[in-house]
Amino acid sequence: MKQITLTPKKFSSIALEFDELILDEIYNWDKADFDKYMVPIGNSRFPLNDYFNIEVKGSAQGPEDVKMVIDGDAGRVKYIGCKMSAGEIIVNGDADLQAGAEMTGGSLTINGNAESYAGREMRGGELTIKGNVKEYAGTSYIGEWRGMSGGVINIHGNAGKQLADAMSGGEIYVKGNCDILAGIHMTKGYIQIDGDVTRWPGGQMKNGTIVINGKLGRLLEGFESEGIVADPEVDGRQLTGRYIKYKGDIGVNGKGTLLLNAEKNRSLL
Repeated sequence: MKQITLTPKKFSSIALEFDELILDEIYNWDKADFDKYMVPIGNSRFPLNDYFNIEVKGSAQGPEDVKMVIDGDAGRVKYIGCKMSAGEIIVNGDADLQAGAEMTGGSLTINGNAESYAGREMRGGELTIKGNVKEYAGTSYIGEWRGMSGGVINIHGNAGKQLADAMSGGEIYVKGNCDILAGIHMTKGYIQIDGDVTRWPGGQMKNGTIVINGKLGRLLEGFESEGIVADPEVDGRQLTGRYIKYKGDIGVNGKGTLLLNAEKNRSLL
């Protein structure tokens, strides 16, 4: 087993870009390789060891044998874990844009908050954010129509707007609250939000499932009620309690499922 520890020592107002520093590419690097690596910052490159103290212990046969720890705030480090397929990355602080984007495997844990586009177009693996995440987590990127298609995103705090835009597979769990348009353009997959949702979940969704255990501010008109269900089983998951079940978005002939906690949403009964 190999562990790579990067401890921040210098702040950059322009974000560092870590899309080259994925375990698939650096699993066999030693300390000397890191010391000579020039990290992209804006339109230039600078020595990585200007910004981090670097420690490498152990050895690995492949990326699955590697743990990389960023032991401090990485709020100005973009693309952490981007396109990773194996191994483990832990960030003991915040992370900048596109953490876990296009992941296909492995695990990324952020023990802080994450910026926009976390888990963008994710296809596998597990992304855990212990704090809040900003808009567009698990979505497609600008100009694209395919968002998250596999893997799991766990958000322990709150999620911003348009969570899982164009989601076509995978699972997202939010323990906190969520802003507008969660699951917009969704075609498949599972979203569970345990807190409150501002408004309009599932806009233009064609399939998939959204479960809201908190209170919904406003429901879109494109959802038709199918009544109350008790302790429903959804996609192999057993829910506990009474839920108002909706189908939609009928504006796009959608057959998606929206389940709202009945006790928290009595005004809709």
